[in-house]
Amino acid sequence: MGLFSKKNDEVSFNDAMEQRRTIYNLESTISIDDSELEELIAHAVKHVPSAFNSQSTRIVLLLNDKNEKFWENTKEILKETMGPDRDFEPTRQKIDNFKHSYGTILYYEDKDVITGLQEKMPNFYDNFEIWSNQTNAMHQYAIWTALATKGIGASLQHYNPIVDEATANEFNIPKTWKLVAQMPFGNVREEAGEKDIKPVEPRFLIKR
Repeated sequence: MGLFSKKNDEVSFNDAMEQRRTIYNLESTISIDDSELEELIAHAVKHVPSAFNSQSTRIVLLLNDKNEKFWENTKEILKETMGPDRDFEPTRQKIDNFKHSYGTILYYEDKDVITGLQEKMPNFYDNFEIWSNQTNAMHQYAIWTALATKGIGASLQHYNPIVDEATANEFNIPKTWKLVAQMPFGNVREEAGEKDIKPVEPRFLIKR
C-alpha cells in the first residue's frame, strides 16, 4: 500500500477537502516557490481524468505583471460594460483585490478536441460538451484543493465570456481554447467564515 496506509491516505484526503475554502482576501505571496507551484499544477493536468481520455483541459498560469494585467483588463471591460449610471466602486475594490493576489490560473477547454470527438462518435455528440465541463471542473477542484494543502487560498471566478477576446489577444491564447473560469490565489490574508453545511442525510441515499 505504499508509504501510507489506506486509512491514513483517507484521513489526509478528507483533511484536504476541508481545508479548501473560497478565500477572497489574498496576499501577494505564497508559501511555496514557483517551481513547486508549477509542479503542483502540472501534476493535476497530468492525472485528472477526462472522458475518453480526451485531455481537453488547458491551463494558463499568470504571474507578476501578467496577473496584474489580466485583472486590470477585466476591470476596464467591466467598467465599460456596466456603464456610467451604476456604482462601479464595489466592483473596482473586488477586482483590485484579485489583482493584488500572487497569481491567477485560467482554465480553458480546447474546442478542437471536443469537436474531434463529436465527429468521431456522433451518438454522444451533445454529451461531449457536458463531459468537457465536468473534466474542467475536476481540474479546478484538484488544483484548488492542492493549493489549500500548502496554505494557499483561492476563489473561483467567472468573468467569461466578456473577457475572452481581450485575454486571448493579450496573452496569445489559441483561438480554439474556450475560457471556462479564473482562479486568483495567494496566501490567506483573511480566513473564510463558518460554512453552513446542510445535513448529509437528504443528499446521500444508501440502498442495500
